[in-house]
Amino acid sequence: MSDHAGLVSHLRAAWLSGRTRPLEYRTAQLEALGRFLEEKKQDILEATALDMRKPSFEVELSEISICRSELNHTLNNLGAWMKDENVDKNWATQLDSAFIHKDPYGVVLIIGPWNYPINLLLVPLIGAIAAGNCVVLKPSEISRNMERLVAEALPSYLDKDCFAVVTAGVEETTRLLENKFDYIFFTGSPSVGRIIMTAAAKHLTPVTLELGGKNPCYVSDTCNVQNVARRVAWGRFFNAGQTCVAPDYVLCSVEMRERLVPALREAIAEFYGSEPRNSPDFARIVGDKQFQRVQALLCSGRVAIGGQTDEKERYIGEGTACAGGTPWDVQENDPVMREEIFGPVLPILTVTSEEDAITFINARERPLTLYVFSSSTKVVRRLLERTSSGGFCANDTIMHMTLTSLPFGGIGLSGMGRYHGRFTFETFSHLRSALLRADGREALNNLRYPPYAPRRLPLLRTTVESRRRTVACTLL
Repeated sequence: MSDHAGLVSHLRAAWLSGRTRPLEYRTAQLEALGRFLEEKKQDILEATALDMRKPSFEVELSEISICRSELNHTLNNLGAWMKDENVDKNWATQLDSAFIHKDPYGVVLIIGPWNYPINLLLVPLIGAIAAGNCVVLKPSEISRNMERLVAEALPSYLDKDCFAVVTAGVEETTRLLENKFDYIFFTGSPSVGRIIMTAAAKHLTPVTLELGGKNPCYVSDTCNVQNVARRVAWGRFFNAGQTCVAPDYVLCSVEMRERLVPALREAIAEFYGSEPRNSPDFARIVGDKQFQRVQALLCSGRVAIGGQTDEKERYIGEGTACAGGTPWDVQENDPVMREEIFGPVLPILTVTSEEDAITFINARERPLTLYVFSSSTKVVRRLLERTSSGGFCANDTIMHMTLTSLPFGGIGLSGMGRYHGRFTFETFSHLRSALLRADGREALNNLRYPPYAPRRLPLLRTTVESRRRTVACTLL
């Protein structure tokens, strides 16, 4: 604890001074974060290229643009979000003031992942600043170049008394977690999420855990197969499949599989050319350990598309699809179906019906996102109503992540808590209940004071109880 105790204490003293609470201070820090994004844009593009050979187009879209959108949305609405929220009152409090006050938690810890090292670190930071907290940021050590950039450049834009960047590996992070934080926000794997939650429990610290899981993609027989193939291929192979909301496997009928696999092959050739390895638009696996894990998953079933690998480049052929449903193909207990893939591999399993797909999905851990492709709104609604997942998207992939108006978060093994837009502000805010009463009018309180008189109880109940509304019935 001694490694970081002094830093945490310094930030806590700054927070207790009230420094981060005024709207003007929060706005100034958010605007400074915006300058970081603009002035260090080229450095961000270069760092992500070095770490993962991520295409600049994907970085612009999934890292910089999303952060800018979150930042602008927050700056546009922060004044309104911070205002006290009046609530309904009972008869006993009609002359009083009752409201919800948005309090910052205090000193919060944000631990970011390596796959989207700007987006998934700065979007939570935007909400934490907006809510008036002091923050310790811990970028992932796996994306080394981006970690270095954040550690060296970001502190010069923010108030150093209230915001700090800590670089740490596993052992150092373990010691960091021994300190008492007022909130912890973690994005990563379920296995590490359990470690975070265990450490937080020692101090009864609330947490948000943005984890992952195997996101199903059900493709019904009633859909435009070419459109499905392009949208699924884009969502699966964006960032070389290293996306927590990517479709992890496809469920469809045998007939749809026979149409979908050729359509996927065409979409992949359209996106990445006849020699995908040479495409500038396809990223690489982030590290050797991750490459070897994903490569091993290719042994499941037969490879229908792609499948070439190059360990030196950490390249796995985009568009790799394992077509399932026959004895020699992918089975539901194969390794590729037992863990989140997090790479450019797309298993296709066949089901006999929509009901079969629903049963298959519900028999597994609840995913971060569920995708459905169908031209039938009834099919879409049935999948929405009869399954459970963190998020839901019909007839596209990943695009729900672009809406600041939608909460993003998991359920069960895929995580807990939510953020994006106002939901991030609320995540890092304690909703403090407040009732302000006058110190006079004491006669009105006599009903509740001892010695108790049974005859007062009906009147007292009337003043404090909520009553059921009557529903009007209209005869036609």
